[in-house]
Amino acid sequence: MSSSRRSRQASSSSRISDDQIADLISKLGQSIPEIRQNRRSSTVSASKVLQETCNYIRNLNKEADDLSDRLTQLLDTIDPNSPQAAVIRSLING
Repeated sequence: MSSSRRSRQASSSSRISDDQIADLISKLGQSIPEIRQNRRSSTVSASKVLQETCNYIRNLNKEADDLSDRLTQLLDTIDPNSPQAAVIRSLING
């Protein structure tokens, strides 16, 4: 069997069906608070789910950055050798 034929077979076997994509989009929509809270109809377009997912991820990143900044500011105000400082450093460094 030639490598190009194996490549095509591997590629086609790794594809997911339209039904699987629809199911994944539906599950994604159920896990995004904006969609879950504002769901007035039984269907939300895949485009809307993906847009809201991107917005949600951007907001989560912003919140994480803001929290990191606040923790850094707090760390500057306490004794660097205290147990609280160690906890804050572990939160900042992940």
